[in-house]
Amino acid sequence: MNRRGMSWNRGSMYSLKRLRLLREVSTRGSLAAAAAALGQDPSSVSHQLKALEAEVGAPLLERVGRGVRLTEEALILVTRTEAVLSELEAAEAEIAAARHEVSGTVRIAGFQTALHTIVPGALARLNRDHPDLTVETTHIRAEDGIPSLLSRDFDLVIEENYPSRPARRAEGVETETLGDDELCLITPAAGRELAASGPSLAECAHHSWAMEPADTHAGHWSRAECRRAGFEPDVTTESSDVVFLVRLVASGLASALVPRLALHAAAMSTGTEPTEVAIGRLPEPANRRISTAIRRGSARTPRIIALRDALRAEFFRP
Repeated sequence: MNRRGMSWNRGSMYSLKRLRLLREVSTRGSLAAAAAALGQDPSSVSHQLKALEAEVGAPLLERVGRGVRLTEEALILVTRTEAVLSELEAAEAEIAAARHEVSGTVRIAGFQTALHTIVPGALARLNRDHPDLTVETTHIRAEDGIPSLLSRDFDLVIEENYPSRPARRAEGVETETLGDDELCLITPAAGRELAASGPSLAECAHHSWAMEPADTHAGHWSRAECRRAGFEPDVTTESSDVVFLVRLVASGLASALVPRLALHAAAMSTGTEPTEVAIGRLPEPANRRISTAIRRGSARTPRIIALRDALRAEFFRP
Protein backbone atom coordinates (compact mmCIF):
# COMPACT_ATOMS: atom_id res chain seq x y z
CA MET A 1 0.00 0.00 0.00
CA ASN A 2 1.24 3.54 -0.68
CA ARG A 3 1.00 6.47 1.70
CA ARG A 4 -2.57 7.22 0.62
CA GLY A 5 -3.89 3.74 1.02
CA MET A 6 -3.80 2.77 -2.66
CA SER A 7 -1.76 -0.12 -4.02
CA TRP A 8 0.72 0.54 -6.82
CA ASN A 9 0.11 -1.39 -10.01
CA ARG A 10 3.72 -2.10 -10.92
CA GLY A 11 4.71 -3.16 -14.39
CA SER A 12 1.56 -1.89 -16.10
CA MET A 13 1.45 0.54 -19.06
CA TYR A 14 -0.78 3.55 -18.58
CA SER A 15 -3.57 4.06 -21.13
CA LEU A 16 -2.66 6.92 -23.47
CA LYS A 17 -6.36 7.56 -24.08
CA ARG A 18 -6.92 8.09 -20.36
CA LEU A 19 -3.77 10.17 -20.03
CA ARG A 20 -5.14 12.48 -22.70
CA LEU A 21 -8.36 12.77 -20.72
CA LEU A 22 -6.39 13.83 -17.67
CA ARG A 23 -4.50 16.35 -19.76
CA GLU A 24 -7.80 17.78 -21.02
CA VAL A 25 -9.03 18.23 -17.45
CA SER A 26 -5.80 20.05 -16.64
CA THR A 27 -6.10 22.28 -19.71
CA ARG A 28 -9.84 22.98 -19.51
CA GLY A 29 -10.08 23.31 -15.74
CA SER A 30 -12.96 20.93 -15.02
CA LEU A 31 -14.38 17.50 -15.83
CA ALA A 32 -17.40 19.06 -17.54
CA ALA A 33 -15.29 21.31 -19.77
CA ALA A 34 -13.00 18.42 -20.71
CA ALA A 35 -15.99 16.22 -21.52
CA ALA A 36 -17.54 18.97 -23.68
CA ALA A 37 -14.28 19.50 -25.58
CA LEU A 38 -14.01 15.78 -26.29
CA GLY A 39 -17.69 15.27 -27.05
CA GLN A 40 -18.08 12.80 -24.20
CA ASP A 41 -20.41 12.44 -21.25
CA PRO A 42 -18.93 13.78 -17.97
CA SER A 43 -19.75 10.53 -16.18
CA SER A 44 -17.78 8.61 -18.81
CA VAL A 45 -14.77 10.90 -18.34
CA SER A 46 -15.01 10.48 -14.56
CA HIS A 47 -15.19 6.69 -14.92
CA GLN A 48 -12.12 6.58 -17.17
CA LEU A 49 -10.12 8.79 -14.82
CA LYS A 50 -10.97 6.48 -11.93
CA ALA A 51 -9.65 3.63 -14.06
CA LEU A 52 -6.46 5.65 -14.65
CA GLU A 53 -6.13 6.19 -10.91
CA ALA A 54 -6.25 2.40 -10.48
CA GLU A 55 -3.54 2.02 -13.14
CA VAL A 56 -1.35 4.66 -11.48
CA GLY A 57 -2.09 3.55 -7.94
CA ALA A 58 -2.55 7.10 -6.64
CA PRO A 59 -5.37 9.65 -6.54
CA LEU A 60 -5.24 12.11 -9.41
CA LEU A 61 -8.02 14.58 -8.60
CA GLU A 62 -8.98 16.33 -5.38
CA ARG A 63 -12.30 18.06 -4.74
CA VAL A 64 -12.03 21.83 -4.23
CA GLY A 65 -15.44 23.35 -3.65
CA ARG A 66 -17.49 22.48 -6.73
CA GLY A 67 -14.43 21.86 -8.84
CA VAL A 68 -11.39 19.61 -8.89
CA ARG A 69 -7.66 20.08 -8.52
CA LEU A 70 -4.92 17.88 -9.93
CA THR A 71 -2.73 16.12 -7.42
CA GLU A 72 1.06 16.16 -7.55
CA GLU A 73 1.02 12.75 -9.25
CA ALA A 74 -1.48 14.00 -11.83
CA LEU A 75 0.68 17.02 -12.67
CA ILE A 76 3.65 14.73 -13.27
CA LEU A 77 1.55 12.62 -15.62
CA VAL A 78 0.27 15.68 -17.51
CA THR A 79 3.83 16.93 -18.07
CA ARG A 80 4.94 13.54 -19.34
CA THR A 81 1.81 13.21 -21.49
CA GLU A 82 2.63 16.49 -23.22
CA ALA A 83 6.07 15.14 -24.06
CA VAL A 84 4.59 11.89 -25.39
CA LEU A 85 2.03 13.71 -27.55
CA SER A 86 4.74 15.99 -28.94
CA GLU A 87 6.87 12.99 -29.85
CA LEU A 88 3.92 11.28 -31.53
CA GLU A 89 3.16 14.47 -33.47
CA ALA A 90 6.79 14.66 -34.59
CA ALA A 91 6.67 11.01 -35.67
CA GLU A 92 3.51 11.67 -37.67
CA ALA A 93 5.21 14.65 -39.32
CA GLU A 94 8.28 12.59 -40.27
CA ILE A 95 6.17 9.79 -41.74
CA ALA A 96 4.04 12.24 -43.73
CA ALA A 97 7.18 14.03 -44.97
CA ALA A 98 8.67 10.73 -46.10
CA ARG A 99 5.51 10.00 -48.12
CA HIS A 100 5.45 13.52 -49.62
CA GLU A 101 1.66 13.67 -49.33
CA VAL A 102 -0.29 16.85 -48.70
CA SER A 103 -3.55 15.32 -47.53
CA GLY A 104 -5.75 14.82 -44.51
CA THR A 105 -7.29 17.55 -42.37
CA VAL A 106 -5.64 20.63 -40.91
CA ARG A 107 -7.45 22.91 -38.44
CA ILE A 108 -6.62 26.60 -38.38
CA ALA A 109 -7.89 29.59 -36.38
CA GLY A 110 -7.43 33.29 -36.92
CA PHE A 111 -8.67 36.72 -35.88
CA GLN A 112 -11.15 38.77 -37.90
CA THR A 113 -8.95 40.84 -40.19
CA ALA A 114 -6.80 37.84 -41.09
CA LEU A 115 -9.90 35.83 -41.98
CA HIS A 116 -11.25 38.64 -44.16
CA THR A 117 -8.04 39.40 -46.03
CA ILE A 118 -5.44 36.63 -45.89
CA VAL A 119 -7.23 33.35 -45.33
CA PRO A 120 -9.75 33.21 -48.25
CA GLY A 121 -7.03 33.51 -50.88
CA ALA A 122 -4.84 31.01 -49.05
CA LEU A 123 -7.70 28.51 -48.94
CA ALA A 124 -8.29 28.99 -52.66
CA ARG A 125 -4.60 28.28 -53.34
CA LEU A 126 -4.71 25.12 -51.23
CA ASN A 127 -7.93 23.93 -52.87
CA ARG A 128 -6.33 24.36 -56.27
CA ASP A 129 -2.89 22.93 -55.50
CA HIS A 130 -3.76 20.27 -52.90
CA PRO A 131 -7.27 18.93 -53.54
CA ASP A 132 -6.79 16.06 -51.06
CA LEU A 133 -6.27 18.49 -48.18
CA THR A 134 -9.24 19.52 -46.04
CA VAL A 135 -8.89 22.79 -44.12
CA GLU A 136 -11.20 23.53 -41.19
CA THR A 137 -11.23 27.24 -40.33
CA THR A 138 -12.44 28.95 -37.14
CA HIS A 139 -12.74 32.58 -36.10
CA ILE A 140 -11.15 33.09 -32.70
CA ARG A 141 -10.06 36.00 -30.51
CA ALA A 142 -6.37 36.64 -31.01
CA GLU A 143 -5.87 36.34 -27.24
CA ASP A 144 -7.28 32.79 -27.29
CA GLY A 145 -5.11 31.54 -30.14
CA ILE A 146 -2.05 30.11 -28.36
CA PRO A 147 -4.03 28.50 -25.49
CA SER A 148 -6.28 26.81 -28.07
CA LEU A 149 -3.24 25.67 -30.05
CA LEU A 150 -1.69 24.12 -26.95
CA SER A 151 -5.04 22.50 -26.14
CA ARG A 152 -4.82 20.87 -29.58
CA ASP A 153 -8.06 22.47 -30.72
CA PHE A 154 -6.17 23.70 -33.79
CA ASP A 155 -3.02 22.78 -35.71
CA LEU A 156 -2.11 26.36 -36.64
CA VAL A 157 -3.25 29.74 -35.40
CA ILE A 158 -2.64 33.17 -36.86
CA GLU A 159 -1.53 35.44 -34.04
CA GLU A 160 -0.91 39.15 -33.63
CA ASN A 161 1.64 40.97 -31.50
CA TYR A 162 1.05 44.62 -30.56
CA PRO A 163 3.93 46.93 -29.57
CA SER A 164 2.48 47.77 -26.14
CA ARG A 165 2.07 44.14 -25.11
CA PRO A 166 4.73 41.86 -26.63
CA ALA A 167 3.68 38.22 -26.79
CA ARG A 168 5.29 35.79 -24.39
CA ARG A 169 6.70 32.80 -26.14
CA ALA A 170 4.88 29.70 -24.96
CA GLU A 171 6.77 26.48 -24.34
CA GLY A 172 6.24 24.01 -27.16
CA VAL A 173 5.14 26.65 -29.72
CA GLU A 174 7.02 27.58 -32.89
CA THR A 175 6.17 30.84 -34.67
CA GLU A 176 6.96 32.16 -38.12
CA THR A 177 6.46 35.83 -38.98
CA LEU A 178 4.21 36.67 -41.91
CA GLY A 179 4.89 40.38 -41.74
CA ASP A 180 4.01 43.71 -40.18
CA ASP A 181 0.65 45.45 -40.44
CA GLU A 182 0.67 49.24 -40.06
CA LEU A 183 -1.42 50.65 -37.20
CA CYS A 184 -3.44 53.69 -38.23
CA LEU A 185 -5.38 56.57 -36.75
CA ILE A 186 -8.55 56.99 -38.78
CA THR A 187 -11.01 59.86 -38.54
CA PRO A 188 -14.13 60.80 -40.55
CA ALA A 189 -13.08 62.13 -43.96
CA ALA A 190 -15.79 64.83 -43.89
CA GLY A 191 -15.75 65.08 -47.68
CA ARG A 192 -12.03 65.68 -48.06
CA GLU A 193 -9.58 63.53 -49.97
CA LEU A 194 -7.57 60.84 -48.20
CA ALA A 195 -4.26 62.42 -47.27
CA ALA A 196 -1.16 61.46 -45.36
CA SER A 197 -1.32 64.83 -43.56
CA GLY A 198 -4.44 64.12 -41.53
CA PRO A 199 -4.91 65.24 -37.91
CA SER A 200 -2.47 64.20 -35.23
CA LEU A 201 -3.62 61.93 -32.43
CA ALA A 202 -3.38 64.76 -29.89
CA GLU A 203 -5.62 66.91 -32.11
CA CYS A 204 -8.32 64.21 -31.83
CA ALA A 205 -8.46 64.26 -28.03
CA HIS A 206 -12.01 65.69 -28.06
CA HIS A 207 -13.34 63.03 -30.48
CA SER A 208 -15.62 60.13 -29.62
CA TRP A 209 -13.73 56.86 -29.99
CA ALA A 210 -14.58 53.37 -31.23
CA MET A 211 -12.17 50.79 -29.81
CA GLU A 212 -11.72 47.12 -29.20
CA PRO A 213 -12.27 45.93 -25.58
CA ALA A 214 -9.63 46.98 -23.08
CA ASP A 215 -8.70 43.37 -22.25
CA THR A 216 -7.60 42.67 -25.84
CA HIS A 217 -4.14 43.36 -27.26
CA ALA A 218 -5.59 45.93 -29.68
CA GLY A 219 -7.72 47.63 -27.04
CA HIS A 220 -4.81 47.87 -24.61
CA TRP A 221 -2.55 49.39 -27.28
CA SER A 222 -5.20 51.90 -28.44
CA ARG A 223 -5.82 53.27 -24.96
CA ALA A 224 -2.09 53.35 -24.16
CA GLU A 225 -1.42 55.29 -27.37
CA CYS A 226 -4.05 57.92 -26.50
CA ARG A 227 -2.65 58.32 -23.00
CA ARG A 228 0.83 58.71 -24.45
CA ALA A 229 -0.60 61.56 -26.56
CA GLY A 230 -1.87 63.20 -23.37
CA PHE A 231 -5.55 62.32 -23.10
CA GLU A 232 -7.99 59.66 -21.90
CA PRO A 233 -10.15 58.55 -24.85
CA ASP A 234 -13.93 58.94 -24.63
CA VAL A 235 -14.81 55.41 -25.79
CA THR A 236 -18.44 55.51 -26.88
CA THR A 237 -18.34 52.23 -28.81
CA GLU A 238 -16.49 49.08 -27.80
CA SER A 239 -16.43 46.08 -30.13
CA SER A 240 -14.06 43.36 -31.31
CA ASP A 241 -15.56 43.74 -34.80
CA VAL A 242 -13.00 46.06 -36.38
CA VAL A 243 -14.93 46.22 -39.66
CA PHE A 244 -17.78 47.72 -37.63
CA LEU A 245 -15.34 50.22 -36.12
CA VAL A 246 -14.19 51.31 -39.59
CA ARG A 247 -17.80 51.74 -40.72
CA LEU A 248 -18.55 53.92 -37.70
CA VAL A 249 -15.65 56.18 -38.65
CA ALA A 250 -16.76 56.28 -42.29
CA SER A 251 -20.23 57.31 -41.06
CA GLY A 252 -18.76 60.25 -39.15
CA LEU A 253 -19.63 58.85 -35.72
CA ALA A 254 -16.19 58.25 -34.16
CA SER A 255 -12.45 58.03 -34.65
CA ALA A 256 -10.50 54.81 -34.20
CA LEU A 257 -7.07 53.23 -34.08
CA VAL A 258 -7.03 50.18 -36.35
CA PRO A 259 -4.63 48.03 -38.36
CA ARG A 260 -4.26 48.75 -42.06
CA LEU A 261 -5.74 45.32 -42.79
CA ALA A 262 -8.97 46.48 -41.13
CA LEU A 263 -9.41 49.05 -43.92
CA HIS A 264 -8.90 46.33 -46.54
CA ALA A 265 -11.32 44.04 -44.68
CA ALA A 266 -13.97 46.76 -44.56
CA ALA A 267 -13.57 47.45 -48.27
CA MET A 268 -13.81 43.74 -49.14
CA SER A 269 -16.77 42.89 -46.91
CA THR A 270 -18.94 46.01 -46.88
CA GLY A 271 -17.75 48.25 -49.70
CA THR A 272 -16.47 50.86 -47.25
CA GLU A 273 -13.78 52.58 -49.28
CA PRO A 274 -10.56 53.99 -47.75
CA THR A 275 -11.50 57.44 -49.17
CA GLU A 276 -14.38 57.56 -46.66
CA VAL A 277 -11.91 57.93 -43.79
CA ALA A 278 -8.90 60.17 -43.25
CA ILE A 279 -5.59 58.74 -42.10
CA GLY A 280 -4.16 60.74 -39.20
CA ARG A 281 -0.73 60.85 -37.61
CA LEU A 282 0.47 58.82 -34.65
CA PRO A 283 3.23 60.19 -32.40
CA GLU A 284 5.48 57.47 -33.83
CA PRO A 285 4.87 54.90 -36.60
CA ALA A 286 3.64 51.60 -35.18
CA ASN A 287 2.93 48.10 -36.50
CA ARG A 288 1.45 44.89 -35.22
CA ARG A 289 3.34 41.74 -36.12
CA ILE A 290 1.33 38.91 -37.68
CA SER A 291 2.67 35.36 -37.35
CA THR A 292 1.64 31.77 -37.76
CA ALA A 293 2.04 29.55 -34.71
CA ILE A 294 2.20 25.76 -34.59
CA ARG A 295 3.14 23.17 -31.99
CA ARG A 296 6.80 22.29 -32.03
CA GLY A 297 7.25 18.98 -33.77
CA SER A 298 4.70 19.54 -36.53
CA ALA A 299 6.80 21.90 -38.66
CA ARG A 300 7.82 19.13 -41.09
CA THR A 301 4.25 17.97 -41.68
CA PRO A 302 3.55 18.53 -45.41
CA ARG A 303 0.06 19.94 -44.80
CA ILE A 304 1.45 22.45 -42.29
CA ILE A 305 4.19 23.45 -44.75
CA ALA A 306 1.63 23.87 -47.53
CA LEU A 307 -0.66 25.93 -45.31
CA ARG A 308 2.13 28.22 -44.18
CA ASP A 309 3.32 28.67 -47.76
CA ALA A 310 -0.20 29.63 -48.88
CA LEU A 311 -0.69 32.12 -46.04
CA ARG A 312 2.71 33.68 -46.70
CA ALA A 313 2.01 34.02 -50.43
CA GLU A 314 -1.38 35.62 -49.78
CA PHE A 315 0.01 38.05 -47.20
CA PHE A 316 2.53 39.35 -49.71
CA ARG A 317 0.15 39.29 -52.68
CA PRO A 318 -0.02 42.75 -54.33
